[in-house]
Amino acid sequence: MTRLHLVRHGPTHAKTMVGWSDIPADLSDRAAITRLHDHLPAEALVISSDLSRAADTASAIQGARQRLPHHRDLREIHFGTWELRGFKDIEAEDPDLAFAYWDNPGDVRPPKGESWNEVRSRVDTIIDRLIADHTGRDLIIVAHFGVILTQVQRALDLDAQKTFSHRIDNLSVTKITHHGNRWSVGRINHLP
Repeated sequence: MTRLHLVRHGPTHAKTMVGWSDIPADLSDRAAITRLHDHLPAEALVISSDLSRAADTASAIQGARQRLPHHRDLREIHFGTWELRGFKDIEAEDPDLAFAYWDNPGDVRPPKGESWNEVRSRVDTIIDRLIADHTGRDLIIVAHFGVILTQVQRALDLDAQKTFSHRIDNLSVTKITHHGNRWSVGRINHLP
């Protein structure tokens, strides 16, 4: 049994689509960071996306826990030409594509970006490797909204559209356990 504690990075306060852009997190809420640190298992391994908002959040909650190297496959969705643009601008440019991407996630992709299915495949692969390499451990994985939702979808066996109905707040924890041949979900979007 391997327990995944999926933590969303601290807020960026960006009002645009932020995927692979390396925007820093606001980690000034020391009380929230302390609560998160204290809530997570002391003997867990910590790993994060290589983007600074996740890596810096991981450093802020790491404490004495062992740290694994950052991994680029834990990055957020690659939004391609939509990156750092507001949804209204994207929708005005191509309303059909914008609607299809969010309303019918799957193989639809933003120009030069990733589809939901591509993100899911990328994240599943690294999560499977982490589980294989650290079976029986607690893993704190500091990542992004999309990364966490891929594993919620997987564990609950939901379609992508239903998956997007879940809220994943900054500095929240979603606990998912791998039991070898099945998954179980603890709390989703828990704010300690």
